[in-house]
Amino acid sequence: MDAKAIAGTCSEILAAVETVIVGKHRAAQLALACALCGGHLLVEDIPGVGKTMLARALGRALGCTYKRIQFTPDLLPADVTGTSIFNQKTAEFEFHPGPVFANIVLADEINRATPKTQSSLLECMSEMQVTVDGVAHPLPEPFLVMATENPIEYHGTYPLPEAQLDRFLMRISMGYPRPAEEVAILDRQMQEHPISRLEPVVDCTRVLALQREIREVHLEQAVKAYLVEVVGATREHPLIALGASPRGSLGLLRAAQAIAAMAGRDYVLPDDIKQMAGPVLAHRLILKPEARAKRLAPGAVISEILEGVTVPVA
Repeated sequence: MDAKAIAGTCSEILAAVETVIVGKHRAAQLALACALCGGHLLVEDIPGVGKTMLARALGRALGCTYKRIQFTPDLLPADVTGTSIFNQKTAEFEFHPGPVFANIVLADEINRATPKTQSSLLECMSEMQVTVDGVAHPLPEPFLVMATENPIEYHGTYPLPEAQLDRFLMRISMGYPRPAEEVAILDRQMQEHPISRLEPVVDCTRVLALQREIREVHLEQAVKAYLVEVVGATREHPLIALGASPRGSLGLLRAAQAIAAMAGRDYVLPDDIKQMAGPVLAHRLILKPEARAKRLAPGAVISEILEGVTVPVA
């Protein structure tokens, strides 16, 4: 793999996305890393901070097809995956694909749909296919689900169960822009939205090639052992009722490979694991009641774990 070429391409993609998403370099970086890992992203934040626009901008910059699904209480699984319709001319049922058949799918306000509809994404996210009437239909590659939810308003929502949260490689938030950044947003949108001028930097073929190259990023055995020890500590921490699964370990490995490649390296450092531990592991943890009583966040517990695990020395 050519680490410098990968880093250069990633920088170009990020620069394109940041012509639309102002002042959110970390969020854009994590979203791109998620796409390059072949994972899925949950963006949890209040309305109006750019969650939907991040998905649109990333889709355009990657040269991928993009579709948006508005999740509502009356949305049915077939509205997401598609359905078979009887063709009177051929006297056969024909499958009509749903909006999930795209490279980047925005599941907007995913927690507003019923659990049955939410679960229609499980097979898509884990097996890259949709099964209707016993027939499996492969999804296009690359495939990325970006889901959004509002962490403040809970009326009329259905919280995602742990099994579905675990399917997301990362959970991130956007946050409010700084005053200078908000002025820049106003300036850029005085005449038209900058998304209308955003051109693709790569195409789907190049994205798939990047995904393959990133899997070649090397991890020393000591770094792998460090990663496993960090994840294992989430299962033994006195304030955590449920720690991260082996899927969390694999997700952390992939995320560390991606962030290392984006930095122009063909090897992973312990700092890469530290940097990605929060976004990859926090949403997989269930804290004990005493931790919630102290208003501790999973991210704070992960920071404590990282401080307590010995970093390998080269």
